[in-house]
Amino acid sequence: MTDKVRKQILAIRDTGLTNMFDVVSVQRIANDIGFYELVVYLEENRKEYTHFILTGEA
Repeated sequence: MTDKVRKQILAIRDTGLTNMFDVVSVQRIANDIGFYELVVYLEENRKEYTHFILTGEA
């Protein structure tokens, strides 16, 4: 996970618009606000993403 993707995840979390385990909604929000790196990351790294959401460890 790059630092840029980590910051994008945290930015979406801070909006409070969705449950962060709802990956489809996270992707939609990321796409809507131009976080295209995060959209691609979520397609390719769901397990790593879930681990980050649960533990805060990249």
